[in-house]
Amino acid sequence: MKTIGIIGAGRIARILLEGWKQADALPEGVVLFDAKPEAAGKLADAFPTVRSGTLVEASSADLVIVGLHPPVLAEVLPEVGRYLKPAAVLLSLAPKIKFSGLADLLGGFTRIARQNPNAPSIVGQGYNPIAFAPALSEPEREALITLMVPLGDCPVVDEGTIEAYALISAMGPTYLWFQFMALEHLAVEFGLTEAAAREAVAAMVHGAAATLLESDLAADDVMDLVPVKPLAADEPAIVALYGDRLKPLFRKLTA
Repeated sequence: MKTIGIIGAGRIARILLEGWKQADALPEGVVLFDAKPEAAGKLADAFPTVRSGTLVEASSADLVIVGLHPPVLAEVLPEVGRYLKPAAVLLSLAPKIKFSGLADLLGGFTRIARQNPNAPSIVGQGYNPIAFAPALSEPEREALITLMVPLGDCPVVDEGTIEAYALISAMGPTYLWFQFMALEHLAVEFGLTEAAAREAVAAMVHGAAATLLESDLAADDVMDLVPVKPLAADEPAIVALYGDRLKPLFRKLTA
């Protein structure tokens, strides 16, 4: 990808750019556009190979990455479609609007991929499923994966699963981060230094996930490894809360 245009200077653009920078893989020739020029300028100033530009400039790149929420995406894509080069690739980072809908909004342009980058990409530990429309060749797919690999895992998935990944891997950290922070604060209250508390929580989180997902033990056996469970009485309510919140959102995204 010789040139890259990023449309939207919000959270996801920052995650991508910072992740590439941390991995020493920041692409050359990136043009960043946002409807708020001051937002694009401020973000671009933090990265030496990125400059703030117009919508026409960003839309005319070899790879056009669109990091907008679905309602705004639907408004902007018809304008983007006017400037796309025939051989360009458009990567949509939004859930809900599928390949067929994107192509319609782009005036028939079908060289499209969809992806759900998640926040851990900012430290190179993302889980970023990607789906490709049929019009993209194998070399073009490989080039896009190569661009994204410094940010973390980039599995190729069926487009029909993108919304599920949006809820589980893309939004998933938000379901857990506040709990990690609560444990860190309690550890300090109980006498650990801030550094020791952070190290203990980080090691526990990584180890707990590996034990549940990578051991040969059944889930019930894993959860029986620790005899004292202070939150056991609350577990049914917490599990129910996941269903109560996420199932309606999934239905909304897939309607």
